[in-house]
Amino acid sequence: MAGSRLPRQLFLQGVAAVFMFAFASLYTQIPGLYGPEGILPARRTLRPQGKGRWQQLWETPTLLWEAPRLGLDTAQGLELLSLLGALLALGALLLSPLRHPAVYLLLWAAYLSACQVGQVFLYFQWDSLLLETGFLAVLVAPLRPASHRKQAPQGGRAGALPHEGLPFWLVRWLLFRLMFASGVVKLTSRCPAWWGLTALTYHYETQCLPTPAAWFAHHLPVWLHKLSVVATFLIEIAVPPLFFAPIRRLRLAAFYLQVLLQVLIIITGNYNFFNLMTLVLTTALLDDQHLAAEPGHSSRKKTATSRPKVLLATLSLLLELTIYGFLAYGTVHYFGLEVDWQQRAVHSRTTFTFHQFSQWLKTLTLPTVWLGVASLAWELLSALWRWTQVRGWLRKLSAAVQLSLVGTATVALFLISLVPYSYVEPGTHGRLWTGAHRLFGTVEHLQLANSYGLFRRMTGLGGRPEVVLEGSYDGHHWTEIEFMYKPGNLSRPPPVVVPHQPRLDWQMWFAALGPHTHSPWFTSLVLRLLQGKEPVIRLVQSQVAGYPFHKQPPTYIRAQRYKYWFSQPGEHGQWWRRQWVEEFFPPVSLGDPTLEMLLRQFGLQDKSPPRARGANSTLAQALHWTRTQLSPLEAPALLWGLLGAVGAVRVVQALLARWSLRSSPAALAIGEKRRPALEKDPGATSEPATPAPSPCSSHSRTTRRKK
Repeated sequence: MAGSRLPRQLFLQGVAAVFMFAFASLYTQIPGLYGPEGILPARRTLRPQGKGRWQQLWETPTLLWEAPRLGLDTAQGLELLSLLGALLALGALLLSPLRHPAVYLLLWAAYLSACQVGQVFLYFQWDSLLLETGFLAVLVAPLRPASHRKQAPQGGRAGALPHEGLPFWLVRWLLFRLMFASGVVKLTSRCPAWWGLTALTYHYETQCLPTPAAWFAHHLPVWLHKLSVVATFLIEIAVPPLFFAPIRRLRLAAFYLQVLLQVLIIITGNYNFFNLMTLVLTTALLDDQHLAAEPGHSSRKKTATSRPKVLLATLSLLLELTIYGFLAYGTVHYFGLEVDWQQRAVHSRTTFTFHQFSQWLKTLTLPTVWLGVASLAWELLSALWRWTQVRGWLRKLSAAVQLSLVGTATVALFLISLVPYSYVEPGTHGRLWTGAHRLFGTVEHLQLANSYGLFRRMTGLGGRPEVVLEGSYDGHHWTEIEFMYKPGNLSRPPPVVVPHQPRLDWQMWFAALGPHTHSPWFTSLVLRLLQGKEPVIRLVQSQVAGYPFHKQPPTYIRAQRYKYWFSQPGEHGQWWRRQWVEEFFPPVSLGDPTLEMLLRQFGLQDKSPPRARGANSTLAQALHWTRTQLSPLEAPALLWGLLGAVGAVRVVQALLARWSLRSSPAALAIGEKRRPALEKDPGATSEPATPAPSPCSSHSRTTRRKK
């Protein structure tokens, strides 16, 4: 198996990029969500219980306990953490020396601290996925940059430390758990849309924040939607076991299938940084040989073949073709694929029952655990073999200590992850080793391993439910309050906001699925809008002038529930059509008994005014100035600006690296050696730029590599 140095670097850069987007996106929303005048003030979540400092930190692991020592309240401390996290992640993305375990540990600790006070607005699966991936990055990141190590004469894996590949295997295991569980829960939920293969006929218009491309995807033929569901089941359930295949072509095929699925989701839906995070995880399926693309590497490999190697390659190819054939046959058989040549369509249907699938899952889940055990054991044996190749007793001792520590951490994290993974099948969950349960229970609050299962049930089968807020000065004439991102105005096209996540708009989507009492924060939102609190208004409209009640808060607010559908292709100027369903929240005003009762019921009343902590401190003033400078920018524009800046810096770095390479002493020496030859043979300059391969040219390339 080829090395993983380049994929590890790609993974670390990807994790840094996602952390940067996550922190920057959260920063723009802190005042409206968690400030003293926000929907759910963060200061309510951290109340000292009279416990010791370290016990308090262990039970509620957040650095925000230290905010008062800096003269900041909880929301200001959260702003500081978000700013520092975004800047630190930006540095790790651009500068390789900052891709250090300590940096990723700080990023993980900062995001975990935010999640501890984030309440319902940070309870998404991708937040847990980022925490778990961020902690793995702590183990994957090298203690010393590769340039500071002495390479073996052959280079490549020979110069790598024995333990380096072990934590990276956990990334592959995490990707397997994420994809396999996401596919399985669609069927264990007994959702009729998934079982009937019609889920995508609803998904594009009922997802939280569709993109303009979702409108076009929604109007594709039904048979293509059903075939796409079959492909989703294939990619999420059947393909993930190939992540551990010993044949690299199978792993690469699995990689490209996962990338295809994630790219299609990005095109048709605004899922913030989730799909980017999944793409980062897929780097665990790559290797140095696939990414390096060294010239002449493949040809040299082909000439150095022997009969055992040819036999092994032939057997690998036969096994590979057998697996492809098995996947194709299983897809056709279990989903009844039939080609209709007259209608030019492919018809599909589910040919197995829920009972059969449950039995299959019960039979297969435990073997997938043993598959992970076998794959991890191979990685451990490979690391041990690499350790035996280390020269020098001091280096061997140092490598043994590092291998022991990293190996123990890898095995422990694998055991911890088995508990949430086994949630997909209760029988397997009960048969797990009790030590794994105890270990998971000890660190569960740190979110080192989590259960996943995306799109478990398809909602909005009879139409997309949507809550529309309305305000009035007299209680008779009502004006709709339009949000920036979620559907509202029928003629406004769906936005593109990736990688930003407007967390209030997302929670509005969940609130529409049930009564308002299931979303207590909604009552607080109504209160803040009646009070005319600007931080909350900026969550609805970043430009306050676009808010219909920016001059004077409304006297009354109510909410209506509608059902939305995408418009038909012939309806020009309309992206949506809707129908009124019912009243979602009754008309209320400040001091209204109904509003006061709901606030008391949900514990949302301000029992004591917030203390003015550190308003005049230098740090608080600096945070206020930074907020003032960045507030005119919309969140998506800010994140896209960061992305553009990273791209520009990368281009400059590449140009400087090329210039420094050309001006290096080695390159100048080679140029001096070539100059006399060119003077003797003036016609040589007219020869093609790429000469035909020859023994001399290959020898010169070898010489340059050694230098």
